[in-house]
Amino acid sequence: MKNPVNTKKITPFVSLNGRFLVAMPNIDDIRFERAVIYIYEHTPKGAAGLVINQEAQMSFSELLEQLQIDHLVLKNQPTVLLGGPDKFSNGFVLHSSEYKVESTRVVSPKLALTSTQDILADIAWNKGPSDYLIMMGRACWAAGQLEDEIMSNIWLTADESDEILFRTPYAARWDSVLNSLGIQSAFLSSGCGRA
Repeated sequence: MKNPVNTKKITPFVSLNGRFLVAMPNIDDIRFERAVIYIYEHTPKGAAGLVINQEAQMSFSELLEQLQIDHLVLKNQPTVLLGGPDKFSNGFVLHSSEYKVESTRVVSPKLALTSTQDILADIAWNKGPSDYLIMMGRACWAAGQLEDEIMSNIWLTADESDEILFRTPYAARWDSVLNSLGIQSAFLSSGCGRA
């Protein structure tokens, strides 16, 4: 008896490190409605990213006081963003790569991630990186989960952009990423289909 031929196509793994995910209108999780996520880790074991366009219910001064970090009274306080529902009590700072401390993790040639209080103290005293986003929590996916969600038209992927990350108001980032793909949000449908 012959062994049956395996006809299942094996798709090689392609990492989405350093790319944006943009939520489609048909997403069924209110926590990610109109979300833009920067993927900082994607391996065959799973993925992790940071929502870059949802404001947290906490000011930077409140965060520093909660962590008992001395600080200047900054004229222009950075916005604290809601990075995702996982590890919400942990802070993450996505920043330009010229800033490094021992715990800094390089995620792309231009970007790094630091999740210790050192960077918050340096930002509080105007000694931090030139560009940064401060987030509480992150978004995580198990092995294969993100790939399945992309195949189900829940997310689009787009190239990372410093302009969108650091110079576009957070409330305009969803439209900005879609525009970078040549898509106007007014024409997106909440339904999905395959040709």
